[in-house]
Amino acid sequence: MSKAIVETNFNFPRQRSVYKGKVRDVYNIDDKYMAMVVTDRISAFDVVLPKGIPFKGQVLNQIAAKFLDQTKDILPNWKVATPDPMVTVGLKCEPFKVEMVIRGYLTGSAWREYKAGARELCGVKLPEGMKENQKFPSPIITPTTKADAGHDMNISKEEIIAQGIVSREDYEQIEKYTYALFQRGTEIAAQKGLILVDTKYEFGKHNGQIILIDEIHTPDSSRYFYSEGYQERFEKGEEQRQLSKEFVRQWLIENGFQGKEGQKVPEMTETKIQEISDRYIELYEHITGEKFQKTVSEDVAARIEKNVTNCINSL
Repeated sequence: MSKAIVETNFNFPRQRSVYKGKVRDVYNIDDKYMAMVVTDRISAFDVVLPKGIPFKGQVLNQIAAKFLDQTKDILPNWKVATPDPMVTVGLKCEPFKVEMVIRGYLTGSAWREYKAGARELCGVKLPEGMKENQKFPSPIITPTTKADAGHDMNISKEEIIAQGIVSREDYEQIEKYTYALFQRGTEIAAQKGLILVDTKYEFGKHNGQIILIDEIHTPDSSRYFYSEGYQERFEKGEEQRQLSKEFVRQWLIENGFQGKEGQKVPEMTETKIQEISDRYIELYEHITGEKFQKTVSEDVAARIEKNVTNCINSL
């Protein structure tokens, strides 16, 4: 099995700083660009698991790059180049402190709240009598605050505007973009026999212009169902066949881990790591409709350093 890249410590030309997130290491180049290295780290329940998943970084980076290219007619995005299978180099922006979560179906945390009696989510009124995995009459936006640490919190449009997190004018623009991006993602998914169930988008500003940032339509940021059998399963009240990293969460739950204090991550055997890696590659092939080409290198870190350095020197 190829070695997973879980740690990076690069020193690129004109590098100013580095930010290490749960999965991505983001290198600030000259306060103008960012080199985002998508590592093979994997997180669930806001916890980074102890072992990495080979090719996961490549899968996520390449899916996101593909969808950024397929949506740039809707609005500009941060991507400048993908010099390495695991890296996107893009514009450094001022991010909005909200994540735009959009849902086409009642599932996941929204269903859990609905089942517990909630009929309003982030200020959006929900119809009575809905069932799990039912399609909403039209997609709903349920934003969250973008926490620097800890959990993101649900928030309504009016609270975001009232608290001055995003101006009304900017919020209403990113709201329009969110619906348009989701519509495009839904159409692309349908061509692959998939349903884009829910996803999230992040936006920022560059020279006063709103642009799309971060990853889009990846299995880490989105939930997909298979179209075939959806209606039948829904009518019988059966679980849907999903294409997301939900299978990792389910494995953790079955083994007594949900990120709570005192809980221990189950042992990640070589077999389990291989299985998760294979599932991510399967996700890639379904979502893109293309065969995944594993990029195998003797020294992945040296390859990334060389590719990104060449890219930075050409900017």
